[in-house]
Amino acid sequence: MATGFSWPIDVLGATESGLHYIADDNHQAVNAEIQTVIGHDGVQTNALYQQENYEFSGDTQCPYEILNIVDGSSDLYIKYWVKLDGESVTRADPDLWRTFFEYKTKGYADGNGFRLITFIYNDADGVPYWHFQGDADPLNSIWEIDNRDVPVPMDKWFLTEFYWHWSEGSDGVALWKVNGQVIGEHHGPTTRNSKPIDFILLAQIYGNSNPKHQWIDDIEIWNALPE
Repeated sequence: MATGFSWPIDVLGATESGLHYIADDNHQAVNAEIQTVIGHDGVQTNALYQQENYEFSGDTQCPYEILNIVDGSSDLYIKYWVKLDGESVTRADPDLWRTFFEYKTKGYADGNGFRLITFIYNDADGVPYWHFQGDADPLNSIWEIDNRDVPVPMDKWFLTEFYWHWSEGSDGVALWKVNGQVIGEHHGPTTRNSKPIDFILLAQIYGNSNPKHQWIDDIEIWNALPE
């Protein structure tokens, strides 16, 4: 299923999708714009640029959000290209983190839903690694996967892919790949209390590893894994 290359993205019946500024300090703490840059294929492209300079409050962020989803129990496959800055999670400073993708189901804010989220953490030596989890709230994960085997590309383009089969049972699937390599593959619940997906934070910039920035380009969304 393609959007027909139109904006805003309206997959799964979504409406009013767009950039969502939260605790942005009048766009000084975080901002976004379209920039002309050299893309992953070496050719000029118009990419989404997002930058977070500092944390104005505990939840400063500016995701591109697919909002008001109607069909939130359908399978979905998403892929796009990402380029992260080279410094934000490579400092020898423990407990730095950032994220660039997540979804939340209805009821998550009330403690009855589910969140699927990707993280990049760093260790005490400043080496970044991947973390993939489903949770009931930020302090209570239902499942989580660390991956230190696949290097985190910094200051270079990489392809990220996500696929999920929405389910509260053992047949649920959540898959994350980077440059064709599996970061995490979970078989089991991808929701709680039968809650459908409410919104998708497709290009999220959020975390304590400030300042940080990223570029997003060539977004594709399908209703199944491509063959």
